[in-house]
Amino acid sequence: MTAEVLRVPAELSAREPAEQRAPGLGRDAVRLLVSRGTAEPAHHAFRELPELLSAGDVLVVNTSRTLPAALDGRIGDGRGRGEPVVVHFSTRADRRYPRPGVAAGDWAVELRTPDGCGSTRQRAGGPAGAVVRLPGGARLTLRAPVDPGSVRLWWARVSGAPALDVMRRYGRPVRYGYTDRDQPLAAYQTVFAVGSPDGGGSAEMPSAARPFTASLVARLVSRGVQIAPVTLHTGVASAEAYEPPYPERFAVPPSTAWQINAGRAGGGRTLAVGTTAVRALESAADAAGRIRAASGWTDLVVTPERGVRAVDGLLTGLHEPEASHLLMLEAVGRAAAGGAAFGDALCRAYAEAVRQRYLWHEFGDLHLVLPS
Repeated sequence: MTAEVLRVPAELSAREPAEQRAPGLGRDAVRLLVSRGTAEPAHHAFRELPELLSAGDVLVVNTSRTLPAALDGRIGDGRGRGEPVVVHFSTRADRRYPRPGVAAGDWAVELRTPDGCGSTRQRAGGPAGAVVRLPGGARLTLRAPVDPGSVRLWWARVSGAPALDVMRRYGRPVRYGYTDRDQPLAAYQTVFAVGSPDGGGSAEMPSAARPFTASLVARLVSRGVQIAPVTLHTGVASAEAYEPPYPERFAVPPSTAWQINAGRAGGGRTLAVGTTAVRALESAADAAGRIRAASGWTDLVVTPERGVRAVDGLLTGLHEPEASHLLMLEAVGRAAAGGAAFGDALCRAYAEAVRQRYLWHEFGDLHLVLPS
């Protein structure tokens, strides 16, 4: 992509959910840009999705619930009130976390500075040993950077109360300055979200599935499109810092593995709803593209050079130029184009999205990449 195409005007940020933009609208009142291989992109309403898919296709959806992962706090030396910060809880480690020096129960967190207008701006984390006082008497102690080359995300430990309990009582959804205001947690849950036995979830909504409604799912199923669940608990977005994804917890159940393998054997396509679903599926695929039941942590980064083995198409939001998600989108697009380079087609699609005033971010419009 060229820098020109990748410049997204600020006014194209979706500032509120679709259902709040006008009376009578629902979540599915968004637009859908459709890329078929390297052909020119086409414009549709999202409600037309069932007519764009075929019987035997399998839509793979992420069932992770969104956590109220933003908490107000104060960081300081304990002798004064301290500096106000907003803590974004990202990822909770367990004993299977694949990197050394991280203890079970540690949280990867991002500290941000309130901007005085209800949102936040980036700040450096640390230093090690600094304490953030949280609501209800809980305390967050910073331990070490998640990535030694970055100071944005830090491993931290919560004392005084379980972190999830503090979130449930005092937290709110993570949001950024391009939105108008805080929204209730329900606005950040998808129709596919289910609770996790350990209370876990995603720091930010798996937003590609947000426009789905129960009635649209029923229409898909009535046309013979299957819905298969996976789980990937996603952390805070990495686009601001040009960072690749770090390890995230995922699960592909046996029923989903069987469903996808059987569908492909019968000529159906595997279409991921969101980049999180791609990461989960590709982490559970063998070299031939067969899916096996799997769970644990994945640090897989899908790039055009690596390619995809299990995914034939992708439904996703419109991503920022700095996001590593664009590498994954190009990899899926190359597979959808039968191995042809997809970079130029992606460039044209994003240029068209800007020209036609599509909306970006979690409350925005969607992009469907299908095989030729």
